[in-house]
Amino acid sequence: MQGTDTQILQMKDIGFDEDIDETGTTFTENAAIKAKAVADYIADKKKDFMDAIVMADDSGLEIDALGKMPGVQSHRWLGDRTYTQAMQDIIDEIKDVPEEKRTARFVCSIAAALPGKEDAITVLETVEGMVAHEIAGENGFGYDPFFYVPEFGCTTAQMTSEQKNQISHRGKAVRAMRDKLVGLKMIELSK
Repeated sequence: MQGTDTQILQMKDIGFDEDIDETGTTFTENAAIKAKAVADYIADKKKDFMDAIVMADDSGLEIDALGKMPGVQSHRWLGDRTYTQAMQDIIDEIKDVPEEKRTARFVCSIAAALPGKEDAITVLETVEGMVAHEIAGENGFGYDPFFYVPEFGCTTAQMTSEQKNQISHRGKAVRAMRDKLVGLKMIELSK
């Protein structure tokens, strides 16, 4: 977390390799389920990490013309298709939708949980855009090549890394969580 002295560990660093069922109906619920699962694992099996703050995210794409689908199913919704095939299917499905109704957003929720505690702290951030009429760009992954951001006049896959980091739903969520944890005096900013 930029601006803090926080040490970041991955799940594998503490021996966690279980699959976590994302049974929530919202991004925030799924992020909390994942953070709590790892926090509970620490409380049960890794007492050396009891002072850890466990963070997990859930993110995806909501398209208003499709009733906010694929939503929390953004990755699972692919099935056997590639992202390119899925994006083309969406473009084809909404080809007759008027420009002003092609609105979409990337959503990211981050949850922070403490081992031995019940509740998770959560944040949710978005970046607003539209479904482009064609796939364009190489700088990104997932649905980036068809997520058009009018303020930049391009898809997120056509942006520079600096531009994308400035508006990214994940970047905004990480910064919001950092600020929330600082405000709660759970972490400190670097001096």
